[in-house]
Amino acid sequence: MLREIDDYFLQKDEPVKGCLLFLRDYIQNFDTNITEAWKYKMPFFCYKGKMFCYLWVHKKNGLPYIGIVEGKKIDHPGLIIENRSRMTIFLIDPNKDLPVDEISVILKMAIRLYK
Repeated sequence: MLREIDDYFLQKDEPVKGCLLFLRDYIQNFDTNITEAWKYKMPFFCYKGKMFCYLWVHKKNGLPYIGIVEGKKIDHPGLIIENRSRMTIFLIDPNKDLPVDEISVILKMAIRLYK
């Protein structure tokens, strides 16, 4: 039987599914202190046990994104606040090459907040 977190990814259609699966693997392998968790019916990633980021699909435009829990404390032009008080999101177009370098920069900036 599939875990809920695995089912979340498998229920998506391509190209969103492939994008989210890549991001899942990339984030999990980015740092040995990052662990995956299923919280609030969403795939979350924790850094040393604290909620760090999550993956989701934007309801209005259908684009996958990385939600950064402490994103408001990070100054990066790619992060969008919208109506959130604490978190920011980084939208990703699954039809284009993934901006791995930019994702790496954002993850490094976020990790610094937890050290």
